[in-house]
Amino acid sequence: MNKKGKLYLVATPIGNLEDITLRALRILKEADIILCEDTRQSIKLLNHYEITNHLEAYHKFNEKENLEKILKRLIEGEEIALISDAGLPLISDPGSILVSECRKREIPVEVIPGANAALSALQLSGLDTNRFTFFGFPDKDKKKRREFIEEALNCPNTAIIYESPHQLKKTLEAIKNKDPNRKLSISREITKKFEETLTGTAQELYDYYSLNLAKGEFVIVLDKGTQKKDQDSSKSIEELLKEYLNNGLTEKEAIKKIAITKNLKKRDVYSQIKIKNKNA
Repeated sequence: MNKKGKLYLVATPIGNLEDITLRALRILKEADIILCEDTRQSIKLLNHYEITNHLEAYHKFNEKENLEKILKRLIEGEEIALISDAGLPLISDPGSILVSECRKREIPVEVIPGANAALSALQLSGLDTNRFTFFGFPDKDKKKRREFIEEALNCPNTAIIYESPHQLKKTLEAIKNKDPNRKLSISREITKKFEETLTGTAQELYDYYSLNLAKGEFVIVLDKGTQKKDQDSSKSIEELLKEYLNNGLTEKEAIKKIAITKNLKKRDVYSQIKIKNKNA
């Protein structure tokens, strides 16, 4: 019986091409095939280090479609490297389905660590680094985006958000509308020539990017929301419901948020509201 191959999760630079490990370069040279999001992007890295291995596109649009083909190659003994356009594979990028299936079929998986934009931005932020929550990219759907921002703002840990230059102002506007004084940090072009990190309140950074063009990929780091959550938890369910409805949430969204704030089950919040309305 043939020995199974191995899937390597290889970190690539997030900007500066020198930020890659010797081990990562060796694996990329030795792999039978390299799976990447965009061959046009990844070929730049390979050409820089004179790596001639075959590249094959593996992205969110063909991830499920190509799954069985890739698994078959691994089972037959091939060594496959998975990379993303920049940073760690699977982090806001495709790959989790493949790793999950490898685990189920006992195909070896090995990680080759390296640069990561979220953790680099956290280091640069000056905010609490002991506990943090990674939220990734906000949803483009208006309702889901609003829920995403609410969750990040109410997070008791430092919150990390990825954002594109086209959506940055919209996200900052949503944050400052809810909490204009929330401290945050915005990093862009990390490890590149024009690397920049700005810190301030949500209002200050919204004002800045209202006047200045947003260029590059952004990481927003939000100060933890413990203080606001503690203030909200001291309010009654009726007070919170009225406040959240006035802020534009639907009753369903408000009940969900109250349940999180008060550490209750949604059905218990709904029951208390129903009883109050009945007795009113």
